[in-house]
Amino acid sequence: MRSIIGRMPGHPLAGRCSTGQDAVTTAIRAHQPQAAQEETARGPLPVHPSPALQPSADPQPRPDRPAPPPQASTDVPSLDTLNRMSRALTARFTQGVSPHAQYSAWYDWMSHLLRAPGRQCELTLEAVQIASRYLRFMSRALAGDVVDPPFAPPQHDHRFRDAAWSAQPFVFWQQAFLGQELWWRSATRVVRGMTPKNAARVNFMAQQALEFLCPSNIPWLNPVIAERTVNEAGQNLVRGAHHLFEDVMRALALEPAPQNGFEVGKAVAATPGEVVFRNHLMELIQYKPAGETVVAEPILIVPAWIMKYYVLDLRPENSLVRYLVERGFTVFMVSWRNPTAEDRDIAFDDYRISGVMAALAAVNAIVPGRRVHGCGYCLGGTLLSIAAATMAREGDMRLATVSLLAAQTDFSEAGELMLFVDESQIAFLEDMMWDQGVLDTRQMAGAFKMLRSNELVWSKAIREYCLGERDTATDLSSWNADSTRMPYRMHAQYLRALFLENRLTAGRFAVDGRVIALKDIRAPMFVVGTETDHIAPWRSVYKTSLFTDSELTFVLVNGGHNGGIVSEPGHPGRCYRFGVRKAGDRYLDPDSWLAQSAHMEGSWWAAFSDWLMAHSAAEPVAPPGTGAPERGYVALGPAPGRYVLQP
Repeated sequence: MRSIIGRMPGHPLAGRCSTGQDAVTTAIRAHQPQAAQEETARGPLPVHPSPALQPSADPQPRPDRPAPPPQASTDVPSLDTLNRMSRALTARFTQGVSPHAQYSAWYDWMSHLLRAPGRQCELTLEAVQIASRYLRFMSRALAGDVVDPPFAPPQHDHRFRDAAWSAQPFVFWQQAFLGQELWWRSATRVVRGMTPKNAARVNFMAQQALEFLCPSNIPWLNPVIAERTVNEAGQNLVRGAHHLFEDVMRALALEPAPQNGFEVGKAVAATPGEVVFRNHLMELIQYKPAGETVVAEPILIVPAWIMKYYVLDLRPENSLVRYLVERGFTVFMVSWRNPTAEDRDIAFDDYRISGVMAALAAVNAIVPGRRVHGCGYCLGGTLLSIAAATMAREGDMRLATVSLLAAQTDFSEAGELMLFVDESQIAFLEDMMWDQGVLDTRQMAGAFKMLRSNELVWSKAIREYCLGERDTATDLSSWNADSTRMPYRMHAQYLRALFLENRLTAGRFAVDGRVIALKDIRAPMFVVGTETDHIAPWRSVYKTSLFTDSELTFVLVNGGHNGGIVSEPGHPGRCYRFGVRKAGDRYLDPDSWLAQSAHMEGSWWAAFSDWLMAHSAAEPVAPPGTGAPERGYVALGPAPGRYVLQP
């Protein structure tokens, strides 16, 4: 990928970088800001052409690729802008979901099913079997016999957990629904010849439709709602109507959800610190040390820009940042700016150059002569791995370790989000973002809600609008509602290069015009996956071990994408698995690793802290000063800074 680094004489990444103290000194000089950095930081970033993230970015011709389609031979002007405007207008109504992607999935499934008489017979027999079991159960139950229901909900399904669902007639509605759900789960399996992704997409859409028809989501079929309405003489419905009115008015006014007492900078994101660097893309926070000595090597945390950083700095009781500071580490945090439509042309590589590399240079200036523990969360971990591989290629040895928290480097099995990734869907999203300049917060939140519609949509609606109960806000739910936007160019490049084409592990992701390889990384790695992650499945996260050769510690935590990471000591029910691969060891598949790994009770944070200590200098040192005024890094204001407060 072409970037401004190649045009900066003396920059440490413009050529081979020396190791150790020389590399750090060179990097600091190259990244020294001017004294008026706060004024100049407000200007727009230069637009960097990013050929590495375009389909033509391969370092050499690919003979296995088909020839490009022929160009029009007439002088008729192109009307492609009209096409994009039409798709962008449609996307406004569909929230960025491509109708073609849905129709094509249903057509693929239906056309193959119609040509599969064997599968049709199987489904017919299954329907007869399910219906007979249901009718037999209902007849015996009506006759007064004590009989177990034939269909049980999944273990994690809480829709029918109330005891009232076991009474007649509600149990009949419950069993009818579970029988239908069982049949549709079988019907939407892959039919020989169809695309597996289309089968998964059809299964997902069928499940969404079934959720809408679930008896627990229909007020007059739900015994819990009926009982509450009788006991409260309908007051629950009055409260629910008031809640619905409030939410509709807030949505129409485009107002953010209330913080419910979790004010940023006071209740959450409250670890003491100072902003020591700011540019157009990010702020760098340096946290105040907790003691008179600290570990010599600092930690630089790179969160995802799809979220605000303070998921790692919630309340003092469950703040990973505070935990590391109290263990004697000097912690730096990147806080990304929330982009607007004016930032539409910010590229993916800008996040590496003006984000990770600029932050690393600032840390080197503030803590000179020391290598840095790099830590990335979610998409920030993917970006950190790209930056680390690029640095390794150039001989830049400033990273002491690389830690990836719920972060993927291979996207061939990237979870339920892949249901929304194909050429049609990405083109549709691109046209919507081309029109808006960004992927809006509501559209981003809508996609994640669809992945967990039972918990985040239907169950929530029943509680608030039918039972009249407002959900009790938590720090994590308050943070989750504080969403961000994605710049058009960056998000399009990210979706195509990583999700759609999986270039990073396919040997086709180029930085500065040259392909990078994760196996060049020699720094020890600490990789965390979470058991029930629907965004970054742990087996996908584990694939980092397949594409790297350095020492790698893999930790599997119980919990989800956010809850598993925010897993402070003392959190009830927490446990994890722990395994180490030494440099040069043979690859171990995830299931074999799972069988051989050690099971540990408690929080993984302690293991992470111990691992960082083991890869740091043995002797503690005096804490560094706040910033480095003599090098241009002055304190610009207290944490959490400006950018995290942007709506």
